[in-house]
Amino acid sequence: MSKQVQEQIVRGNARIVEAPVAQVVHRHQVDSDRNFEMPTALYAGTVGLYLAFLGVMFAGFGNPVLAIPMVIFATFIVAGFGVPAIWARLKDNETAPLTMGAFKGKGIMTNTGRLLPRDAAIQMLILPVLIVLWACAVVVIAALV
Repeated sequence: MSKQVQEQIVRGNARIVEAPVAQVVHRHQVDSDRNFEMPTALYAGTVGLYLAFLGVMFAGFGNPVLAIPMVIFATFIVAGFGVPAIWARLKDNETAPLTMGAFKGKGIMTNTGRLLPRDAAIQMLILPVLIVLWACAVVVIAALV
């Protein structure tokens, strides 16, 4: 709530003081794990499967007109995985991805509990594998029709 204090200042009941000098406190960003703990080989496998999808589609529907869109799609895929890879390697990130040996030894902790390495790899790679299989199916259907 605000009040008019002019009358109190005139009567001498109020004091005017200097504003306090703000101390500059440098806030440090909260340390965070930016690598998601998954081994680099699984990320590379995911990128490879998405690029394999583009390769199957380009091979099945090979048309010179599709070359530029396929290059654009490939660029988006590489950028979509490359930017987080760069983000995980920033200088203030003190953590590193698990090695395959450490990943095989202890698995990975998720929000719902610890996952075995096999289960984590299946969960990570199931969608890209299904997309590649779908591309193969589409190409086969197009070839037979």
